Amino acid sequence: MYRKLIIVSIATILLAACGSGSAPEKAVENYIQAIIEKDATQLSTITCKDWEFDALMMLDAFQAVSTELEGLSCQETGTTPDGLAVVSCTGKIIASYDGEIQEFDLSIQDYLLENANGEWLVCGMQ
Repeated sequence: MYRKLIIVSIATILLAACGSGSAPEKAVENYIQAIIEKDATQLSTITCKDWEFDALMMLDAFQAVSTELEGLSCQETGTTPDGLAVVSCTGKIIASYDGEIQEFDLSIQDYLLENANGEWLVCGMQ
């Protein structure tokens, strides 16, 4: 009996750890990385359907330039009244086209995320 209790306890802990899904800040980091890598397929899988078009338009804006990410760090900063997680980031996207460099500060906007079946999806910005 004692052995079964230990096995059930360990299984419960493992299932709880697996069931928590990804953290919202990691989802935003993946979202930004998909834009930098120009990965439309990945971007579509980590965004809400209502935000997918906007995300793909953002990716499209970076298609003709070389991009790199500098100092990316994100953290959950709260929730909206309708239950979306709010994530703020620091760092910047550096874009280069024909020798001209432009920097995009990632701290000027927050990201809104929804937990859909244990997975965090980017659903907009504020």
